[in-house]
Amino acid sequence: MQAIADLETLLARMQPVLNPGHYAFVALHSGCMLDPALVVASIREPEGLSVICTEHVARDMDLPIAFIASWITLAVHSDLAAVGLTAAFSSALARAGVSCNVVAGFHHDHLFVPVEQTLQAMEVLHGLSRPPG
Repeated sequence: MQAIADLETLLARMQPVLNPGHYAFVALHSGCMLDPALVVASIREPEGLSVICTEHVARDMDLPIAFIASWITLAVHSDLAAVGLTAAFSSALARAGVSCNVVAGFHHDHLFVPVEQTLQAMEVLHGLSRPPG
């Protein structure tokens, strides 16, 4: 499947999909080991390794949870160099008062929103999709 860069096409084909479960943002302390198979996403920062994992994993490991979120995947294969997609959905969510943390994967964009605003976020994203042209 070819990655899409055209903003109108991206918006029309976003297809937001709600992944089951709740996800936790945690910071791993030095020496803390987490099986890579349990990691949804991670990034190394000067302060340490920030990780997104299931809430269940974070609680089982007694990790300090900073944020619990629902995970929405935009099923469209977005080009990593596409211009405007993140701005379009983040602006729409912001107007609705929904915070959003974004992770860009190779194939898709992944949005992490507050659990209590999941349905609102899905409605906003569905409303943002429109036919190209």
